[in-house]
Amino acid sequence: MQYQVFVQSPSQNNFVASVVGMPNLTVEGRTEEEAILKVKSALATQLARGKFVTIEMNLENQPATTPQMKYAGIFANDPTFDDFMEKLAVIREESNVATDD
Repeated sequence: MQYQVFVQSPSQNNFVASVVGMPNLTVEGRTEEEAILKVKSALATQLARGKFVTIEMNLENQPATTPQMKYAGIFANDPTFDDFMEKLAVIREESNVATDD
């Protein structure tokens, strides 16, 4: 079986290797080769303790979602969103004043 491993070097003498799709499998090494060897060992240990299974979900019993829910939270980490909301409030206020006159 093959697994994808993401290797990065956050500093000059440090490499981090992570098995893609398995967030609890991350190791560090002084070289890229050492990090890869360590992640192979950690993966073998993890696989010896458990197994992958395939499950089937019955979506008929799932609660119905609205089409708008796919957009929920998309601006959660956008630093400009608060500015946008403030400008939108000003526009709405100006629009309300204009219709009241």
